[in-house]
Amino acid sequence: MDLKKARIAVALFFFINGFVFATWTARLPAIESFYGISHTLLGSILLTSAIGSIIAMPLAGWLNNVYGSRIVTFIAGLCNAASIIGIAIYPSMLIVYPVYFLFGASGGAMDVSMNGQAVLVERSWGRSIMSSFHAVFSIGMFLGAVSGAICTKLEISLSSNLMVVSGFGILCLIWANQYLIEDKETVRSVAQGGDGFTWPTRAILPIGLIAFCAMTGEGSMSDWSALYMKEIVGSTETMAAIAFGTFGAAMTIGRLFGDRFTDMIGPSRLMVYDCILAIIGLGLALLFATPVITFIGFFIVGLGLSTIVPIVYSAAGNTPGVNPGVGIAMATTVGYAGFFVGPPVIGFLADSFGLRVALLFTLALFLTMIILVLKRSSSYSR
Repeated sequence: MDLKKARIAVALFFFINGFVFATWTARLPAIESFYGISHTLLGSILLTSAIGSIIAMPLAGWLNNVYGSRIVTFIAGLCNAASIIGIAIYPSMLIVYPVYFLFGASGGAMDVSMNGQAVLVERSWGRSIMSSFHAVFSIGMFLGAVSGAICTKLEISLSSNLMVVSGFGILCLIWANQYLIEDKETVRSVAQGGDGFTWPTRAILPIGLIAFCAMTGEGSMSDWSALYMKEIVGSTETMAAIAFGTFGAAMTIGRLFGDRFTDMIGPSRLMVYDCILAIIGLGLALLFATPVITFIGFFIVGLGLSTIVPIVYSAAGNTPGVNPGVGIAMATTVGYAGFFVGPPVIGFLADSFGLRVALLFTLALFLTMIILVLKRSSSYSR
């Protein structure tokens, strides 16, 4: 096994996952026009994709346990890259919902299984490298968003844009698949005597709850940071968009250096510091609500949240007696619920009490997260 090529191959899966998703997100206005649908109908289509993700994650854990993460990662990746062709080619509403369900399900399965591969590479590598994979995902997201924006600016058709991205993704994944780690025999020995499907165990549930708090925080910043800048801080729409970009840039920077800090101070202590940074950053933004302070606050929140999910995935994938793919599937399923619970809760609170008060819910989750980290610190010791 060529470990360096295995690391590059797994990183390429992370990159394509982020690149495809961000390209699709950047072209959502064009997709809405392409189908000629309302915001409400688009919302129902997006919900279908989200449901597909949630259903696929525990199923991916079972498949990883039975067949190994290599084949699941490859098939899920191919389906994810290929499904965006269906989004652009078939304008019939009878096809839209199944295509979006496939897009979400394959993305969720790919997320679980490629993180399982990342855990296998990290074990063989001998030091923390999980954050670097998530940094590559963030870079893929950034480049996908930029490419989508450029295609929109140049008036390149939706079909052409998505077909090129799909073809690029498929070719990259076919090349990378040959260097993924074969773990079929390993998972058979781990899964012997069980069917592979497992609900979150007592060891995994606290890890999943930490992921839930972190992902709710990420979702809150993604969905509400720009609106907070515009409504509460009084910034222009351009400045509001830059504020979210500041958060995203901090996430990427934190992940690029996250592995080094994980090895220097240990995952448990780093997560405590991460939580403190997230609390301080959001606290500054809510307390002062001025453009400069809010920008700084959002940047600090991004740094704080950047390495929590990679550390959580590493911990879940290294839980004794649990196949990496299954452990990650358990934690991811619980964690991803934060992306769906957080936005409507904050939206309801914002309508009732204002957005500034509503984001106190996120701050409370950050406080809860640091308590969970302190109570379960032994779960992250190496």
